[in-house]
Amino acid sequence: MSKLIRSNHLGTVSEHKQIDFAYKEVEVSDIFFQDNEKNERCVQVVYGRESLSLKMSYFIGADWLVKNQQAIYVAPKINKGLQEIDYLGMLQSCLTHGDIAKNTKDLYHIKLNEPFIEIDQQMDLLTPLLIMQFLQTLKILVKKGLKQSYYKVERNLNSRVKGKVLIAQNIKKNIVRNRVTNTFCSYEEFGFDSIENRVLKHTLSFVRRYLSQYPEYLGSMKCLIDYCTPAFERVSDEVNLHELKAVKRNSFYKEYQEALKLSKIILKRFGYHISEIDNSSVEQISVPPFWIDMSKLFELYVLGLLKDKYGDKILFQAKGSYGNPDYLLIDDMQPLIIDAKYRPTYQQDKNLSYIIEDIRQISGYARDVGILDKLGYHTVEEQSSSVVSCVIIYTDQDEGDKLPNSLTDGKLIEGFTKFYKVPISVPVLKNQTAE
Repeated sequence: MSKLIRSNHLGTVSEHKQIDFAYKEVEVSDIFFQDNEKNERCVQVVYGRESLSLKMSYFIGADWLVKNQQAIYVAPKINKGLQEIDYLGMLQSCLTHGDIAKNTKDLYHIKLNEPFIEIDQQMDLLTPLLIMQFLQTLKILVKKGLKQSYYKVERNLNSRVKGKVLIAQNIKKNIVRNRVTNTFCSYEEFGFDSIENRVLKHTLSFVRRYLSQYPEYLGSMKCLIDYCTPAFERVSDEVNLHELKAVKRNSFYKEYQEALKLSKIILKRFGYHISEIDNSSVEQISVPPFWIDMSKLFELYVLGLLKDKYGDKILFQAKGSYGNPDYLLIDDMQPLIIDAKYRPTYQQDKNLSYIIEDIRQISGYARDVGILDKLGYHTVEEQSSSVVSCVIIYTDQDEGDKLPNSLTDGKLIEGFTKFYKVPISVPVLKNQTAE
């Protein structure tokens, strides 16, 4: 039976306290996000002379340290483990803006082909996130309207023939039973009952069954289910998942691609059998290895807050010559370059005015001619004479329940011209105590 190490993100687990396998006999390597060494580390392995330790970063999830032997689970805890981040609340907040959903591509990574990891039911961070994103994507799709298309049907017709006669089925269902007026046929119809819509409805049934057992999630998602369900009244729930391979993409219905991708992941999570959900009330469940990027989630959460405040004046990850700042505020009176930093360091050290790497990065954006052009400084003279205000929005649970009326009302970073930092707290689950 495999063993599980529990930790909080942004923490360290020492070998003496938690790791009970002989690390000298097996290889324990760093775990990179999306298994790409060019990305950040989800878990860093630090070897000592007689021990090793694991250093966590801005990721939560579960993965194998040693396949089928030793796994690690990283929880979204902050404030020294006293509070748990409501990551679903953060996701729900930003997904109220339909255009943000398309930016969730790199929010998480799921290793569906790896052996599943057994964890406690209450530790399941993955399934609620997938369901939330699926329902929000489905809402956008339903609002736009389900697509109609040609789809194949097989029916036993009375006193008529349509399409192709299926000889074997016709003999079995009609000839041997002396139903001489019936003919079993295969033909195409045009309507809503396509394989794509049937898969989405089938997944919606999975979601509804799952949420019925977890009222803590149902409350925030019930309105989405109620909104989407009526659109599938003319769609059946019978699904042959192999037919999905033949589905062609339609650029006008691009939301289908994302919704169907999420459907496949959710269905595979439960082994394609809705009866598996009825067993999810047990204390232990199995999930594929996965990671959620809390830094990316914070970035999207702040984007939602900025969209609430400034609407279409906010550009997300506008492309410049040097790089892509998180946000630009396009405003004739006060254009801004804004960056979100998921850095609890600012909260932990109240005397820390800035992190020099952040200043250097954003200063580069403020001198990028491509960025300045988007902010309204089009000529060389305007770009040379302009000092653009820069804002760092960072995590702080002690202050910053909402954005200030003006982002330049934040704390001026001494030693730099027009540099400000604005604290913002993230949602936390109530009644959380230290373990």
